[in-house]
Amino acid sequence: MLFYTVMKPLVQVALRVFFRRLEIRHRDRLQTPGPLLMVSNHPNTLMDPLVVAANRRDPIAFLAKSTFFKNPISRAILTSGNSIPIYRRQDVETGGAAVTPEQLAAQNEATFGKCYDYLGKGGTVMIFPEGTSVSERRLRPLKTGAARIALGAEARHDFKLGLRLLPLGINYFDPQHFRSDVFINVAPPIRVADYAEAYRQDPLAAADQLTEDIRRHLEQRLVITRDAAEDELVQQLERTFTGHLIEDDPRTLYDNFQLSRTLLQAVAYFDQHDPGRLTEARAHLTSYLGELKRLGLTDEALESDRRGRTRGERALRSGVKLVLGFPVYAYGAINNYLPYKLPSVAAKLATKEVEFVAPIMMVVGMLTFSIGYALQTALVHHFTQDWRWTTLYALSLPLTGFYALSYWNQLAGRVRRVRALRLFRQQRPLMEGLLRKRATILRLLAEAREKYLAREIG
Repeated sequence: MLFYTVMKPLVQVALRVFFRRLEIRHRDRLQTPGPLLMVSNHPNTLMDPLVVAANRRDPIAFLAKSTFFKNPISRAILTSGNSIPIYRRQDVETGGAAVTPEQLAAQNEATFGKCYDYLGKGGTVMIFPEGTSVSERRLRPLKTGAARIALGAEARHDFKLGLRLLPLGINYFDPQHFRSDVFINVAPPIRVADYAEAYRQDPLAAADQLTEDIRRHLEQRLVITRDAAEDELVQQLERTFTGHLIEDDPRTLYDNFQLSRTLLQAVAYFDQHDPGRLTEARAHLTSYLGELKRLGLTDEALESDRRGRTRGERALRSGVKLVLGFPVYAYGAINNYLPYKLPSVAAKLATKEVEFVAPIMMVVGMLTFSIGYALQTALVHHFTQDWRWTTLYALSLPLTGFYALSYWNQLAGRVRRVRALRLFRQQRPLMEGLLRKRATILRLLAEAREKYLAREIG
């Protein structure tokens, strides 16, 4: 239980730093009292259990691949984090030879028994029924282990345990990058006792039925794409034209989630009913984004100010902010540069698998910032011998670090807008052509939205 006594507060802080926004829809459901079996998709390896455990008050026991327990260090971490090994045929080897089906069944029966005991005491267990972590926006076929554990635990108590099963969808927005977003979409709890009669008639059929109900709940709470090409198209639209596609201001992550699902449904609709329109939109978008990349611009750099300010007024206000804020930026950048850069370097050296990038960056970041801040603060105290200056310096480190990151993003945006103005002066026909491409895409999107929304009326 070391995780819940020592590590959980640190992980909560680390998640607040790593993610720009972490939004939970139906947060109250996440606090459903035990006995509770939580089931989720698994897009981001070790990050998935962390974002859930950090936001639930009661401790959670996690089912993890047995291979994670082979290394003594990871075994110690997982055991302290209340994890239970689950054995998969492709992972388990005994003395260099594959285990027999009987051995594998016995090992997993012991795992199931631990889950039964934990749930029987009113605890919470979390399992990822896909059986593996996949970074794509997909939902792989679900294994029946979660349903069998839930039904088996209830059967032990003649279906009077009161166990509930809680499906939740974890949606990441650009998960491999620092300061990205994560949206947790929690479904209503499922009463496992409702499957008592089906279980008594046919336990395997009951497990299949419960697994299918889990899948249905997860599919309703996830962004799921059919293939990589469809996912790329939708993400291009989201990243480039979200401000035009969502009218709410400020936007929530639920708005982004709804937009993603609507775009996917619209793409599937036009792929079937009007493929020519979809092909035209894709071609214009590819051309436009390619031109922006070649010129070192973004769509935002071309967009006019929605508050009605002239380009001169906007440039003046932005310039004044950047000049006045530069000293604070420089201070924050100097003091935070190494702790900030080392996690991404470590992740690149440690793995080529995108699913492991975010958790490695966060764990390494916890170390680099903690150790770096401690050493810097100790050094300042050594030279000042004044606790007031030392305290002030320690408090300034995270505050100016966040400011430096925000300042750099604003500066990068300002540089792109200046580049756009320079290109307008030097290559006006080129930029006017770019604006026409942009206008064409927005027109096509507006027409597609109108036709898509009118499909039900027709």
